[in-house]
Amino acid sequence: MRILHLSDTHIGRVDGPDGLRVDAADSLRLLLGELRHQRDVDAVVVTGDLADDGSVAAYTTVRKLIGDFARSLDAPVFYTTGNHDERSAFTKVLGSGHPDAVLAFPGAERAAVSTVGGWRLVTLDSLVPGEVYGRLGAGQLDWLRDVLSTPAELGTVLAFHHPPICLGSSATQRVFGLREPEGLAEVIRGSDVRVVLTGHFHLQLFGLLAAVPVWVTPGVVNRIDLATAPGTERAVRGASASLVELGGATGPMFHTLHARDPRAHETVYELDEERTRELIARHG
Repeated sequence: MRILHLSDTHIGRVDGPDGLRVDAADSLRLLLGELRHQRDVDAVVVTGDLADDGSVAAYTTVRKLIGDFARSLDAPVFYTTGNHDERSAFTKVLGSGHPDAVLAFPGAERAAVSTVGGWRLVTLDSLVPGEVYGRLGAGQLDWLRDVLSTPAELGTVLAFHHPPICLGSSATQRVFGLREPEGLAEVIRGSDVRVVLTGHFHLQLFGLLAAVPVWVTPGVVNRIDLATAPGTERAVRGASASLVELGGATGPMFHTLHARDPRAHETVYELDEERTRELIARHG
């Protein structure tokens, strides 16, 4: 199975540069143009922060741009929520986030199950309204446990926004990722989950949770540059996505795809130690 994995498009209500001088819609268009030569893609997965402002207009733009692209590949698209998303607007435009879900979570969270070529694709909703960090509540975890109690033909792909792993050297990752990941670890341990796909950190990262590979794809709107002084944060221009290959003797495999942006690596914003501490204190 080949998955194109995107995240953090951060589309606004209208096209044009935001306060940080980045045009999110243009970043997405540029990336999709670069990805047009991909072949044999079975699914496109977009793991949250689709909209920057949670507006219906933003989700409509996302659906149009990514939907048209995916149709050219004859691939279904699956969306999850992120901390910038708003559930009611998300639902109005994208429903469960699946084109034709075979099962949906009965609560307010946008979680659902579909099957693609023998693989089970499960999206979860780690959004905590008003917060930057994420959480998977007991209801979703119990639902997921029930879903996984019957193995899929080829295995399960799990996708949501907030990573359950982080770099210990990154203060922002430690506080803004998935809270209490041990609950998820307990559910997927020994199951047929072959990979967990996430976003949120705007950089590529790989790790394990309960021996299951976890992949964090870099952002579409910009990327975080970790080549900075400890305790600081810098975002730079550069739209990226991932190609994930599952199955076979060497799977899962991950490859990062970068758009050729003539302004790549230009600083979008930079936070010194004091401002980073303030950000963590306010949202952590």
